[in-house]
Amino acid sequence: QVQLVESGGGLVQAGDSLRLACQVSGGQFSRNAMAWFRQGPGRERVIVSGISRGGGSKYYADSVKGRFTISRDNDKKTAYLQMHSLRPEDTAVYYCAARSTILSVSTIATSSDDYPHWGQGTQVTVSS
Repeated sequence: QVQLVESGGGLVQAGDSLRLACQVSGGQFSRNAMAWFRQGPGRERVIVSGISRGGGSKYYADSVKGRFTISRDNDKKTAYLQMHSLRPEDTAVYYCAARSTILSVSTIATSSDDYPHWGQGTQVTVSS
């Protein structure tokens, strides 16, 4: 059974940085594409960033391009989301998600329906 645990959220001021981590247990981490989604108050859950199983392909939502960086460490079975220049509109619960893919797949799935494994979420609050 694949389990995901996020950490690193918190309350910060606009312009600050945070790094989220997603520790994965169970399954084979190196076979999973990973993604970060977020859900703001009263909003639907949307993708923020994704990374292929090998790390060669990455996706970023337009709203975070140039500010957020996704990475993974297959030895530590952990995915990361480094967030810089945080804005109040980045306030949301951030969820880590995983899906098993074949090695040749480089396209990052962007729909939450494509990810069967989820963490419990970590709150990120950015004050102005």
